[in-house]
Amino acid sequence: MQLMEERKNRLVYLIIMELALFAVVVILDVPIFWMLSTSLKAKKEIFPSKPNFEAYVYVWNLVPFARYLFNSFFVATSVGVSRVILASMAAFAFAKISFKGSKQLFYVFLGTMMIPFEVIVILNYIIVKTLGWLDTYAALIVPFSISAFSIFLLRQFFLGIPRDLDDAAEIDGAGKLRYLFTIVYPLAKPALLTVGLYSYLESWNSFLWPLIVTNKDIMRVVQIGLAALGDKHIPIQ
Repeated sequence: MQLMEERKNRLVYLIIMELALFAVVVILDVPIFWMLSTSLKAKKEIFPSKPNFEAYVYVWNLVPFARYLFNSFFVATSVGVSRVILASMAAFAFAKISFKGSKQLFYVFLGTMMIPFEVIVILNYIIVKTLGWLDTYAALIVPFSISAFSIFLLRQFFLGIPRDLDDAAEIDGAGKLRYLFTIVYPLAKPALLTVGLYSYLESWNSFLWPLIVTNKDIMRVVQIGLAALGDKHIPIQ
């Protein structure tokens, strides 16, 4: 009898939780649904009688969104790949190669994480301008091709790889690069994927730096395009 009562109470609890979660989902999805329905309806309609994509076509042609999307994809992918490669090599050096001043140098890298980007943005701009990189992909990619956080994350993961593997690779005659590419990389796939995705999203969402170093529409990224769209005069027809 007591067991049946417990099952009944548990069932009631689960039903209440499911209803509460459903209510939360509905509350969160209503603004998204309203936004989509508004974008697809004609004038003087509360709900679209049939999908109308005229607004999407108009906005797509108002600014070169195709170019913006390509630039964002290319820059974000390049930043993600370069960070995975460069940060993994630096992290491997800090974690597996003993050299004089390695700890002090690593602490210097960590110290750079405490410097806000806004503090060094002017200096970075002067360097990019001096190199003649304004309105180029190099200005959008090279300054972010490496980061202290990526090095720190990968170093901590590499430190967890057993020292026995290091000794076995050395006995077999594997060099440092061969050991890194054939043993460490396969073991570090989760960490490498994390760094790649984080770097990709960070670059995709970047706004301030692309706004500063690009002036031509052909080099703008999608975040700048969305901001520029807000400044456009869109007549209501």
